[in-house]
Amino acid sequence: MMSNKLFLSAAALLVSSFTAQAFAEEVNVYSNRQDFLIKPIVDEFTKETGIKVNLVNIPDGLGERLEREGRLSPADLVLTVDISRLMEVVDKDLTQSVQSEVLEQNIPAQYRDPDGKWFALTTRARVVYSSAERVGKTDITYEELADPKYKGKVCTRSGKHAYNIGLTASMIAEHGTEYTKQWLEGLKANLAQKPQGGDRDQVKAIRDGVCDYALGNSYYYGAMLNDDTQRDWAEAAVVNFPNQADRGTHVNISAVALTKHAKNKDAAVKLMEYLAGDQAQHLYASANHEHPVKPGVEPSELVKSWGEFKADELPLTDVAKHAKEAIQLMDEVQYDL
Repeated sequence: MMSNKLFLSAAALLVSSFTAQAFAEEVNVYSNRQDFLIKPIVDEFTKETGIKVNLVNIPDGLGERLEREGRLSPADLVLTVDISRLMEVVDKDLTQSVQSEVLEQNIPAQYRDPDGKWFALTTRARVVYSSAERVGKTDITYEELADPKYKGKVCTRSGKHAYNIGLTASMIAEHGTEYTKQWLEGLKANLAQKPQGGDRDQVKAIRDGVCDYALGNSYYYGAMLNDDTQRDWAEAAVVNFPNQADRGTHVNISAVALTKHAKNKDAAVKLMEYLAGDQAQHLYASANHEHPVKPGVEPSELVKSWGEFKADELPLTDVAKHAKEAIQLMDEVQYDL
């Protein structure tokens, strides 16, 4: 008969062996996103699959780090917060194609690379905020913001920020270079102040009476409403989805891609597919007040309260290829000066 000591030793060995087997697979993720937004989701993935997920937060320079590490990089996946940062990694040939029926079924074609080199996970709209008191809800277009009637009434952050570069690139894709340059010149002429701060600061400027209109990402509205120190900024503004009568509102994305030198490819693809599933889509989008990319998955109640909108169906690959040109136009019109 086994003694208690031997029994406990055997049990400990069994638990140790089970734990080792449970985490025999792992995925290393380099991410632009803050850990609190994705950790609860990857923790659920680990519970369901036994695959351990190691998160490394890299706010800036993700592409440079992957390039520097080369074949020795431990990264299996990258999570990015916008199309420009994503394409920096893709254009440097730091990702590889993924062929997955799950990803292709769950993610619409406009939100994934045709060669499988990246897949969007959430979208956020580039909206026009307006003063609740002085303007109210309005049907507006991006093009209208350059109309002289808005002179001294518009606020934006730096034109060279990734979010404004994405919008400008979409304008180039829609209207061409010359039109977009004139649009930027008109938009600059209508600014109430020099481009400064972040998207939330533009909404604060509306509250403070500096301007009546501002460009910003939709998810910041939710973030401000949930912040006691910024709630009155949001309450002083209204969210408007531009271009609803024509092409639709420009959207940007958060996305995932498999790295070129992934050491844990199978486990990494499993995580990609999990992130495209119903539960993860809802949780991930709700955590940052964004919209799921998978059709049929509902956003949070707060996001739904802003109303439904038509998104621009222009493939983001078409937008991304104009990013460098958008930066050049910003320099030419000296937008930030």
